[in-house]
Amino acid sequence: MTIEVTNSSGQLVPSAEVTSLLTFAMGELKLNPECDLNLGFIDDQYMTELHIKWMDEPGSTDVLSFPMDMPESEGEIVTLGDIMISPTFAAAQALTAGHSTEHEIYILATHGLLHIIGYDHAEPEEEKIMFALQEQIVEKWKQTQ
Repeated sequence: MTIEVTNSSGQLVPSAEVTSLLTFAMGELKLNPECDLNLGFIDDQYMTELHIKWMDEPGSTDVLSFPMDMPESEGEIVTLGDIMISPTFAAAQALTAGHSTEHEIYILATHGLLHIIGYDHAEPEEEKIMFALQEQIVEKWKQTQ
């Protein structure tokens, strides 16, 4: 498995912990451990550019996912795609939510992975399922640390 983490955000980020979390999450989601996944921590300006270009929405956002290949069967090895996180945006959200920036980044990384494999939250029922699953994965991973 290759989880590649890059950080061009200018912020300190928990790269090793997020790699551990995503490895754990891929196992929980029954993805082949040989699948490739990229995670980029980017500055808010670049996140704004991506948000406008790909989502046609103004301003920055917390996380964007760019799926590449969806496994067609359990165990298939694919390049899953890219997850982009703005640590600056995550820090502001964490403050509002009342938890650490690191926890917010863990939630966002898991959220991004779920989007890559097809989860969405456009409808209230979908949101309930996706948000519960991301919290469950992060909490279960934390118990292994």
